[in-house]
Amino acid sequence: RIQQLNSIGFVWDPWDHSWNENFNQLCAFKAQHGHSNVSQNDTQNKSLGRWVIRQRMFYKKNALSSDRIQQLNSIGFIWDPFDHTWNKHFNQ
Repeated sequence: RIQQLNSIGFVWDPWDHSWNENFNQLCAFKAQHGHSNVSQNDTQNKSLGRWVIRQRMFYKKNALSSDRIQQLNSIGFIWDPFDHTWNKHFNQ
């Protein structure tokens, strides 16, 4: 039965599946825009922007697994957008 379910793409862990879907969307966003700092005010990417904010919140609360932190770091995820912006302007 497990093989049958796997053969039709059954999702065993919906939370994990959802996280990976959002991560893939973030990768596509970065490929298109050159950064991973999705604004929650971006009307075309509102849900992705909210997901990005939740990842930052989980990170600050030490509630994000090291695997997910590593995945986000691998694409240059900005953990603190205010600090990032300040440093960017300071270095100019």
